[in-house]
Amino acid sequence: MSGMKRTTEKNLMVFSGRAHLELGQEVAELLGTGLVPQSAYEFANSEIYVRYEESVRGCDAFVLQSHAAPINEWVMEHLIMVDALKRASAKRITVVLPFYGYARQDKKHRGREPISARLMADLFKTAGADRLITVDLHADQIQGFFDGPVDHLMALPVLADHVKARYGGERLAVVSPDAGRIKVAERWSAHLDGAPLAFIHKTRRTDRPNETVANRVVGEVEGRMCVLVDDMIDTGGTIVKAADALMAEGAAGVIIAATHAILSDPAVDRLKNSPATEIVVTNTLPIPADREFDKLTVLSIAPLISRAIREVFEDGSVTSLFGGAT
Repeated sequence: MSGMKRTTEKNLMVFSGRAHLELGQEVAELLGTGLVPQSAYEFANSEIYVRYEESVRGCDAFVLQSHAAPINEWVMEHLIMVDALKRASAKRITVVLPFYGYARQDKKHRGREPISARLMADLFKTAGADRLITVDLHADQIQGFFDGPVDHLMALPVLADHVKARYGGERLAVVSPDAGRIKVAERWSAHLDGAPLAFIHKTRRTDRPNETVANRVVGEVEGRMCVLVDDMIDTGGTIVKAADALMAEGAAGVIIAATHAILSDPAVDRLKNSPATEIVVTNTLPIPADREFDKLTVLSIAPLISRAIREVFEDGSVTSLFGGAT
């Protein structure tokens, strides 16, 4: 009879791909499980091989991989990890994507374009994923691309608490780098005791495609410490231009806060030389030593991810992590 009981007990197991092993280890440590040992390597022709070193039968599996560059390699490893779990009879597979690759390809702007963010969701479903946990998607509707539950975590409390602790005594303004992100800025404003909102209005040149002429600041920023918020910093062009525009409007200073630090070249140089006093990001993506610099503050997203995993595992509420606000 004791053998029967064993099979009904839930068994939490955490797996991590190689893209951001430090984050995987931190999450597993906070959960008190440790990572499941695995062997993963490339064959001569760059095909990826993964095998787990212990039984995963009947487990509640959480497979973490952040889609850092080279993205296609890490996405493929992630899919192979899920397939290995499915074929080894894991009971439920939750894919944990701190950064969801291809999230910016979420709609068609022109004819004959792909919607790659949807393709990604389909690939994980086909591989065997039952559920997704992700952080700050580029567009909320991506949640609907996956046929199953999606827990969409927000890094805002992590970032905003840091900003509040450091700059709470100053006159703040929350600034969105474009009109489309104003919703996020509103949430920030609520977190920062109703700090006023502003946004950057971009005017485009009609004679040349993809070129912005002027960044016009809409809102009251003069004499205020401006918190410039975005979901990601890739090459840093947009956000640094926005910081320049704020200083030109008489802002007292600029703090840049973003969840995902992609930091493709020349982002580090741009940010170093920007008027921003601090750039606050999370570690949803690995930040190699050569991308770190004095003004950069990296906050850990691991406590948030581990709490979400715990809620999912115990059939609790992930929404409760945000005071029911999601």
